[in-house]
Amino acid sequence: MITTLRESKARLSELVDLASKGHEVLITVRGKLRARLTAVDTARSPEERAAWARELRALQKANGKNTQKSRSDDILADLREDRL
Repeated sequence: MITTLRESKARLSELVDLASKGHEVLITVRGKLRARLTAVDTARSPEERAAWARELRALQKANGKNTQKSRSDDILADLREDRL
């Protein structure tokens, strides 16, 4: 399913339900694909999740970015862009 960011905001609960049942939901902003909503893979062991978290932190450190701030800035930019 493909939906716009604006529509996704209004139907988030429904889209999360669809994704949790195995459907892939693609979200567009101004006609460009920007995000994918899919079900969570619960088959991973705690060790695998911990390894993934360590790898993510290493990548963040290697890129020298404050990802929390970057992510917040991205979200705000998307919200502003959707209003235009």
